[in-house]
Amino acid sequence: MRRALTRVLIGAFWSCWAWAAGAPVVVLTIDGAIGAATAVYLQRGIGHAAASGAQLVVLQIDTPGGLDVSMRSIVKDILAAPVPVVAYVAPRGARAASAGTFILYASHVAAMAPATNLGAATPVTIGASRPAGGDKDEPRDASTALERKQVQDAVAYLRGLAQLRGRNEEWAQRAVLEAASLPAAEALRLNVIDLIAEDVADLLRQLHGRRIAAPGGDLTLDTAAAPVHPYAQDWRTRLLVAITNPSVAYLLLLVGFYAIAFEFFNPGLVLPGVAGAICVFTALYAFQLLPVNYAGLALILLGLAFMAAEAYFPAYGSLGIGGVVAFVIGSVILIDSDLPALSMPKPLIGGVALASLAFVAVVAGSALQARGE
Repeated sequence: MRRALTRVLIGAFWSCWAWAAGAPVVVLTIDGAIGAATAVYLQRGIGHAAASGAQLVVLQIDTPGGLDVSMRSIVKDILAAPVPVVAYVAPRGARAASAGTFILYASHVAAMAPATNLGAATPVTIGASRPAGGDKDEPRDASTALERKQVQDAVAYLRGLAQLRGRNEEWAQRAVLEAASLPAAEALRLNVIDLIAEDVADLLRQLHGRRIAAPGGDLTLDTAAAPVHPYAQDWRTRLLVAITNPSVAYLLLLVGFYAIAFEFFNPGLVLPGVAGAICVFTALYAFQLLPVNYAGLALILLGLAFMAAEAYFPAYGSLGIGGVVAFVIGSVILIDSDLPALSMPKPLIGGVALASLAFVAVVAGSALQARGE
């Protein structure tokens, strides 16, 4: 009885304190390349903020950019959010490049820490130089109709967000067409962002009393003493982050394929086949969330099939070597992205290729030895 009464009193105390302090502020974090897992995390975080009665979501950003489809999903969630979203580029030295610039423009309030930057929002498939004598509004090195469409679509999208939030439209256009970038102080002067803050506490102090056009009507923020609740990624999001790492998805595909091949070599073991099938389907799920070149994926599968066939139908290395060549070419072109975080490490490809060559050499040597006998 005494314990139950104590719990009730403690709960009442914290409820009164939370009421006196004001509605909480939920802090979400983007740290690294923006992908499918980031979009899922942001969607869940905004939903959590709305369900917990938060008055504000602070989205702390440090990103080199990411996938267009994931960025657009995040922007849609911000525009439809029942809770105002403040995009905050932090800590010092952070950036909101490429896709991060779109997210910053979409947010109700845009803020940056000192010594941060934003911009360089040109689609990464576009080249780095503009033809000599070209018009200043032409995309840089836009040699095909598809590239021009991509750039002009990005310009219209960012300008639309700028119009919605009352931010600098002309610089938004330059960020896409010229890959322009700005430091925090210059961004504030040009009306690209709304304020500069040292940290989250300073940000909330500056936001206190600010009037924001929220989905349900204008809202005056009361953040001077608002409790701050960081929202961490749950296990599902962390799992999605792990498997959508290109290197992890690549290794899952290889491990799964070889496990299934081992099951065929040794029928009845069951476990390798089951584990292999799980790995292969998990890898295929990850690949459909990544910017995959499906010709590269087909070459990898063809190469693996040739190497496995070498063991069943010894061709004295011709099938196996052809498989290794197809496998290496497919691995190099597998990920269609210029972002380092979404690229395939060359040492990993080289290591797997050498292991495959060793496998082919062993199989071909066994076949030659058997022929000699």
